[in-house]
Amino acid sequence: MDSIGFEPHDHSSCVHDGIAAAETHCRENALQFTKVRRRVLEILLQEHRALGAYDILDRLREEGLGSQPPVAYRALDFLVKNGLAHKIERLNAFIACTHPGANHAPFFLICRSCDAVAEAHREPSQGQLGEAAREVGFIIERTVIEAEGLCPKCQESPAA
Repeated sequence: MDSIGFEPHDHSSCVHDGIAAAETHCRENALQFTKVRRRVLEILLQEHRALGAYDILDRLREEGLGSQPPVAYRALDFLVKNGLAHKIERLNAFIACTHPGANHAPFFLICRSCDAVAEAHREPSQGQLGEAAREVGFIIERTVIEAEGLCPKCQESPAA
């Protein structure tokens, strides 16, 4: 299992690599990576915490890229549908995918203090969930697993 989101890293490289991967994925799959979709993904990549659609819309509005909620929701729907972002159900918010375009089953570690989100991966057919599904003859097609706790930074903070 690997996880991305809580450890220090070269953030400018993270954003650059994420956009490059999205461009490649869209080109290879004949998808339109419009200016608004690109900017929404950049906004998500600039943070390692979940952002709500209205947070994203506020930034788009400031930049003159749209002021109506459907602008943000359409871009987010595109990004999620095409594996470039994920919806964090617990927060009703979105994060950029750390493995864009890859077929994977992520789960999310959500800091209850700062809303940072780390994406980790594990095969859903493994472990207790996979075992329970096999016992009843169920085939897992999609999972949404979210765990809430404290990230390393917030564990060090006395306010946590």
